[in-house]
Amino acid sequence: MLRLAVLAAAILAAAPAAAAEDEGVEVWVNPGLFSYHLKDDRDYREDNYGLGVEVFITPRHGVVAGSLLNSNDERSKYIGYHWRPLQLTHQRWRFGAGLVFSLIDGYSDVRDGKTFPIVLPTASVEYGALGASLIFLPHPEHSSAIALQLRLRVW
Repeated sequence: MLRLAVLAAAILAAAPAAAAEDEGVEVWVNPGLFSYHLKDDRDYREDNYGLGVEVFITPRHGVVAGSLLNSNDERSKYIGYHWRPLQLTHQRWRFGAGLVFSLIDGYSDVRDGKTFPIVLPTASVEYGALGASLIFLPHPEHSSAIALQLRLRVW
């Protein structure tokens, strides 16, 4: 947990420089995600409910944190930095792509449930206060997954 706190402090320390880059802060919430496992040799949970918060200092730089029931039906907590360097806007639509650099725990088959780092490629679309993200969840030993995360902007 100390690693999670150090990561959060480092991200927040960089926030003033990122905030000067673009428009105002946006806060999004999500109810977890829905996953589809590419190699379905195990009985994975694919409705990964939870609560997540995303704070974007700019459209390209954000902090994410939350908790959800993972695909092993275990509780996971995560925190990370969401970097979306690719941006395209058209009227009220915004499209983005990038990476989430995250620390996550709660997978008994990875480091006995202890915290581990992960990099997640993402693509997102937003229209007003509604958003959705496609996330690739790599797993070298078991089944990688593609996840859909629905989001609601609350600020």
